[in-house]
Amino acid sequence: MRTFIIISGGDFPDGETIEADSDDIVICADKGYEYALSRSIKPHILVGDFDSCSIPIPSDTEIHRCIPEKDDTDTLLAVKIALEQGAEKIVLYGVLGGRLDHTIANIQTLIYICCHGCSGEIRSSDNTAAVLSTGEYSLKRLDGWYLSVFSMTDETEIKKLTGVKYPLTDYIMTAEFPIGVSNEIIDKEAVLEIGRGMALVVRSKM
Repeated sequence: MRTFIIISGGDFPDGETIEADSDDIVICADKGYEYALSRSIKPHILVGDFDSCSIPIPSDTEIHRCIPEKDDTDTLLAVKIALEQGAEKIVLYGVLGGRLDHTIANIQTLIYICCHGCSGEIRSSDNTAAVLSTGEYSLKRLDGWYLSVFSMTDETEIKKLTGVKYPLTDYIMTAEFPIGVSNEIIDKEAVLEIGRGMALVVRSKM
């Protein structure tokens, strides 16, 4: 699977780790370049207007510059580059915390990734998030973590959610009622089957 790691300039606490294999393609969005260097990660691509990056930009790296006045966020620009280069999976770091508007934009970016037929995930030390569409998914239990499922469309058909403390069967989840918050996986794994629509699946430390 062709995996792209995108490191953005959001909240990045000390001690936050980045999991990147040697064959992964790393893209840094603006200040994400600082976070990458602090963790001894050399990016393949840099993207952004670099208005929040306080260190020199290297000349030996592929650079996609843009102006500050643009429609896309730096993170979305990085995602578009990854998709253009054949990404099958995109993992986003440094996209939570800080400004709420940027956090919401980054969650919406997961929808963009999903709609373009790619697997996308946000990771941090305390949370993970992914937007899933029609299909069946196995979710491994993480001891000490909550599982939450939210509708990202007007309606999301949850054909089943099993292996959890609060299961659902043939349930129409709606965007205005967060019934899926703070669930717990009680078996070795949970099984989520989506009939139609899209769901945001969040794992959070208790």
